[in-house]
Amino acid sequence: MSVSASGYELTPLTPSQVEEMSADLSAEERRVLLDHGTEHPFCGTLLDNKKEGVYHCRLCDLPLFSSNSKFDSGTGWPSFFQPYDKEHIRYIEDTSLGMTRTEIRCPRCDSHLGHVFPDGPPPTGQRYCLNSIAMVFRDQ
Repeated sequence: MSVSASGYELTPLTPSQVEEMSADLSAEERRVLLDHGTEHPFCGTLLDNKKEGVYHCRLCDLPLFSSNSKFDSGTGWPSFFQPYDKEHIRYIEDTSLGMTRTEIRCPRCDSHLGHVFPDGPPPTGQRYCLNSIAMVFRDQ
């Protein structure tokens, strides 16, 4: 069993566990989380969320980002400058659409979350650009 520094189990789920957890997803949730799609900018339900709490993976509930690291990037997607725990994000080179980007996925269920770019604010200089549909917000 693999456990993150913040105490969460990171052991990858089996394909059958992912299928079971994804059974109730909407077509759009499946398109983004499982088929690596992107929701349209400025339409996500968490874009303007100003509450204090933690953003979790919609599929497996792993904490991904804290509201303390959220900022308004003006891009149309919820943006964060650092993850809840560095082990709670998996990075994959994405060469689709004729460019090289860094895709971010949940390390436990392999759900597509969004991308990270090197144009964020201090202290990290990173902009984690997330699909609202890939997350669930939990109040603190």
